[in-house]
Amino acid sequence: MSDEDLYVDHDDAQWAFGTGFTDPLHGIDQRVPDGVDAGDLAACCLALGDDALVSAQRLAEWCTRAPELEEELALANIGLDLLGQARLLYARTGRADGTGRGEDAYAYFRDPDDFRNLRLAELPGGDFAFTITRLLVLSAWRLAVFEELTGAPDPVLAAIAAKSVKELSYHCHYAAVWTVRFGDGTHESRNRLRTALLDIAPWLAEPLTDRTAAGLGAESAVVADRTLRRLADVLVRAGFDPSEVLPLSASAPAIPGSGRDGDRTEHLAPLLTELQSIARAHPQAQW
Repeated sequence: MSDEDLYVDHDDAQWAFGTGFTDPLHGIDQRVPDGVDAGDLAACCLALGDDALVSAQRLAEWCTRAPELEEELALANIGLDLLGQARLLYARTGRADGTGRGEDAYAYFRDPDDFRNLRLAELPGGDFAFTITRLLVLSAWRLAVFEELTGAPDPVLAAIAAKSVKELSYHCHYAAVWTVRFGDGTHESRNRLRTALLDIAPWLAEPLTDRTAAGLGAESAVVADRTLRRLADVLVRAGFDPSEVLPLSASAPAIPGSGRDGDRTEHLAPLLTELQSIARAHPQAQW
């Protein structure tokens, strides 16, 4: 790679590896429609964008580590889908909150306490069974949210949701296939799946009770019911009694706090340090 590849402007010497992207919402009418609360819209887009960004970073950790090359590529592509969703949602956030900030400002230049992602997304990757189980849970929940948001009163968010539903349907299907494979496999694979389900269960109430998108058409009760139905169907096909491994109501015992309120685990800061290090080392770069 030559200097000509690294610098777009030799007078300013800005490191430009990765540049060339336009605003993902370029050319779209981004005015907040009458009757839509701009604060609610910004909060919703920011939270869902944070979920996607943090989840994508966790999936990226499987590069070179997945059990097979095919699965490594699948997880990487799912992560790229989520990054694309984060880009769109962050761009919408910057218009809705009135700051005009771009996607990089939200992804690279906020501290852990400023993030509003679900805490389940930031937990360490664990083994492959944990990663697949978390992907199943978050994809089933996120799919339910975006299905409802396709009717959002903000047409930009509705369009983002419609695009995302297609991607999330695949994510959910991919994770479901692996879940059934674990459950119908060896004694070891079944035990690993059971352990992953029990580890994730206390974190499930957080998405199931989340009301971030309620004002835009995604009522938490509807989302929770649809999520649990999807999860129960997969677990039955995997040979499990859902009531033994996952809470079947949003009122089940849960770990206190909420990522939506800024509560964080100890695991987000190291993840963001790795994610943000290059951008913060070159804050004037164009990404």
